[in-house]
Amino acid sequence: MGVLMSKRQTVEQVQKEVQEEKEAETSAPVVQEESGINRAAWERLRDGRGIEPEEFDRTSRFTPPAFIRPTRKLDDDKPPDICLDPREAVVNDEMCDICEVWTAESLFPCRICTRVFHDGCLRRMGYLQGDSAAEVTEMAHTEIGWSCYYCDNLNLLLTEEEMYSLTETFQRCKVIPDCSLTLEDFVRYRHQAAKRGESSRALSDEQEEQAARQFAALDPEHRGHVEWSDFLSHESLLLLQQLRPQNSLLRLLTVKERERARSTFLARGSGSTISEAECHRARHSWFCKRLAEAASCSVSVSHVGPIADSSPAGSSSKSEYKTPLPDEQESRSVDWPTFLRENVIYILAARPNSGAIHLKPPG
Repeated sequence: MGVLMSKRQTVEQVQKEVQEEKEAETSAPVVQEESGINRAAWERLRDGRGIEPEEFDRTSRFTPPAFIRPTRKLDDDKPPDICLDPREAVVNDEMCDICEVWTAESLFPCRICTRVFHDGCLRRMGYLQGDSAAEVTEMAHTEIGWSCYYCDNLNLLLTEEEMYSLTETFQRCKVIPDCSLTLEDFVRYRHQAAKRGESSRALSDEQEEQAARQFAALDPEHRGHVEWSDFLSHESLLLLQQLRPQNSLLRLLTVKERERARSTFLARGSGSTISEAECHRARHSWFCKRLAEAASCSVSVSHVGPIADSSPAGSSSKSEYKTPLPDEQESRSVDWPTFLRENVIYILAARPNSGAIHLKPPG
């Protein structure tokens, strides 16, 4: 019978094995060709890992975890039981997810799941580098919050089969992993991904303009290129939207996301319905997550409600998206189940810490 080990012991055991492999490689150096580098990049993409192989050589770090892709259950297309009332209790974990130790130190909570982390453990794992440490410290205990490395990577929502499909599309369109994309690259990829037959043009002028608007949303700092991680998250969302029924997407929501959706619905609606205009504005509100003026608040770390209208973040988002909609949209009432179905993909799209909007809402 095997011996059960704690997560800390498992991490140290894997780290020891990696160190032994490193010593073996140094004794017999091998010239790594470009094809081998590309193969390693595709393997990291397949496994949902964003850390380069050479990162494992740093002895001051734990070995990053091997992410296991989810599998779809047979009944995941059935409507989930997500009621507006009663509310769900949100309780964060008591122990650090990495070392599984409780201490009196400040723990950084994830705004999406219930995991909490020590900053020292995040550093040793390689997830806090440079200025990101101060950013996590500042954001983790505000209303906006911080997403852990599990929730920050939307690509990890894909199953093995879905990831294989996405990888095939990238290879067919000659997309190089881990490289940023310019607007020209992005539009060309969209044409190639949608192309059917021998036609050299697959998108209409309107669709091409929409792709350009999405590129701008993925490049909020106007640097002229989109980072690979943001592009990968965007494409993962499009694939989920294409292959999964909405009921399956609803099952991906965490308790914190469901509670935030309830708070938003109740704050913007009247009773059991909400107007189409408010439903539209809610799609934009999920992305208020990287505002510089957001101040630390006195709420508990488990707070998952919407940004208050009186807060700097709330007033900014409210003024930005207060554009009136057509009368017919104002008159349409949206109930709670419909609100959830129409917003679920945007709630998921708002998970990453990046300031990019990974799926731009219409309008």
